[in-house]
Amino acid sequence: MRKYILLLVISFFIISCEDHSKIENHAESGKKSEHLDHNKEHSEHDEEVHISDQQFIALDMKVDTLPLRNITSYVKANGQLEVPPQNEATVTAIIGANVNSIEVIEGDKVKKGQPLAYLSHPELIKLQTNYINEWSKLQFLEKEYNRKKRLYEKEIGSGKDFQKISAEYQATNGMVKGYEAQLKLLGLNSMQIRSGKIYDKVSAVSPIDGYIQLVEVKTGQYVEPQTEMFEIVNLEHIHADLMVFEKDMHKVRKGQKVKFSVESVPDSELEASIYSVGKSFEKNPKAIHIHAEIENKKGLLIPGMYVKGRILTDNTESFALPQAGVIRDGDKHFIFMAEKKDNNGESKWSFKPIEIITGTTDDDWVEIKLLETLTDETNFAWNNAYYLMAEMKKGEAEHSH
Repeated sequence: MRKYILLLVISFFIISCEDHSKIENHAESGKKSEHLDHNKEHSEHDEEVHISDQQFIALDMKVDTLPLRNITSYVKANGQLEVPPQNEATVTAIIGANVNSIEVIEGDKVKKGQPLAYLSHPELIKLQTNYINEWSKLQFLEKEYNRKKRLYEKEIGSGKDFQKISAEYQATNGMVKGYEAQLKLLGLNSMQIRSGKIYDKVSAVSPIDGYIQLVEVKTGQYVEPQTEMFEIVNLEHIHADLMVFEKDMHKVRKGQKVKFSVESVPDSELEASIYSVGKSFEKNPKAIHIHAEIENKKGLLIPGMYVKGRILTDNTESFALPQAGVIRDGDKHFIFMAEKKDNNGESKWSFKPIEIITGTTDDDWVEIKLLETLTDETNFAWNNAYYLMAEMKKGEAEHSH
């Protein structure tokens, strides 16, 4: 009897322990379940950013559907500003002389034929006096030549005398013509010199319209014939000389538009049109020259300025968003899906990041390639993507504690 009682007590104790263990396990399981639900709630919360209507207005948020837009593909091309050879000129000294005066400074605008400097030298005076002497001699010889020619034709005069005067006349005539050619190059009027005017200086003139790019002489300096004195450039036909690499050659053709920037016109893009495509390679790097006429010239454009450009190639219609609506996080790009929610009578905006692939960028618009199918009515944030990503990361950091 005592054995049976002892067995009953032991059985009751074991059953009580098991029930207590189940209760504890159930309670622990409940805590774990509650903890998992709490984490799930946090995880769901971390994937979205919530802002109030007031914040929405303060941030000047723009929300709309994903638009289709013509996105232009392009080829990157860098180079410099150039002018055609016929729009550049070098002014040289025609005779050896001293610089009497300089009439221009670098940057001056000049017209074709305008004097840039005056030169003087005793040789200039000597040239004119030699011309006068030879011209006067020619007048005498011409009369003598005509007289002896008539006598010779009438068989009165000697043939030998006629030949002698003819040779002297032709030689002097050649000398006079030579002097007149020199005087013309110097810009001196031979008729005025024959009438007694002697020029004590001669001008060096501009051969083209343009701007003085370089002055290479000083007042009083002696310049040899062909010494470079001035450099002039006409900027009217300044153009962009771009280099296109071999891999992009097939995309480029005459007539395509080019958008480029230069340091002298900050925060602005200039436009040009390709009028010539090179047919030979540069050795290093292996590329061809593309010449593009600038359409909207503005600011200070000087040959040699560095150009950073894009040659517009193909037009395609694609989904796109402004750059302000796209954010890069690591190796991935995101945009934010927007939804207005009503929470207990209070309106809030919810923004959820959507991973995408970016394509071409054109005029601050980015081509968007979706990785999941969304309805046409889905709204997206068009701006403040950087702020939304920062808020989401801040929320993740807070919940991780």
